[in-house]
Amino acid sequence: MLASISWSEVLTLAVPLLLGGVITGLLAGLLGVGGGAVIVPVLYEVFRVIGVDESVRMQLCVGTSLAIIVPTSLQSYRAHKARGAILPGVLKLWSIPALAGVALGSVLASMTQGWVLQAAFVIIALIMAFKILFGRSTWRFGDTLPGNGAMRAYAFFVGLAAALVGLSGGGLVTMILTLYGVPIHVAVATSAGIGMLIPIPGIIGYAVGGLSHLDQLPPFSIGYVSLIGFACMAPVSTAVAPFGARLAHALPKRALELGFGIFLLIMAARFLIAIIWR
Repeated sequence: MLASISWSEVLTLAVPLLLGGVITGLLAGLLGVGGGAVIVPVLYEVFRVIGVDESVRMQLCVGTSLAIIVPTSLQSYRAHKARGAILPGVLKLWSIPALAGVALGSVLASMTQGWVLQAAFVIIALIMAFKILFGRSTWRFGDTLPGNGAMRAYAFFVGLAAALVGLSGGGLVTMILTLYGVPIHVAVATSAGIGMLIPIPGIIGYAVGGLSHLDQLPPFSIGYVSLIGFACMAPVSTAVAPFGARLAHALPKRALELGFGIFLLIMAARFLIAIIWR
């Protein structure tokens, strides 16, 4: 049963949500990610404080994160596109298989326990961080992008992983593209375009999947999507995203990579602790 919430408590909870929106927007533009790796941990703590049961808390975080990601990624994509750094062929090829992966991931997430989603978050974040922090420029799968079959398989994996952990998939897209010699700034810009499409079927899946648990969810929730969380974070993150995009094009390649890798390690550690202490 959720604790009763006064207006003063709502305002207090809105502060970290608004701050998370600022950080999310910066990351969306800076790293080409929708910011889910920030949104999910922030929402997890907020929903813990107001008494959301642990059995549905992570699902609520992921579903709400996907909803917040949509306008943020759109704004980030527009900012990068204005600089002409997008690979349009990749966007066209990846769209359908990525959406299929998201659809499957959202169905699986609605049937699994929260700690499983946390574990998926940790694994994906650690893989990405290891490649970014310790990888070398000589680590390549190839000097050019692979054929259509392999590209579609990558897209499906990105969509599946994104739906399970509440990310836009941008970080995974960036990692994959750089392994085939795509410059980091172009990879980041293209990943913003992928992240604009991926969350939509995931939102629908989480909203429908959580309808049977409404008695365990906060007020103003549509299944596993919190409208309060969306209202607090989405407008702020969308407004801030263009500033992050400008900063991304001003930073040197290695600084961008190191910042991204350290950020992923911090987020992975947060959820690893949650799994151990559950």
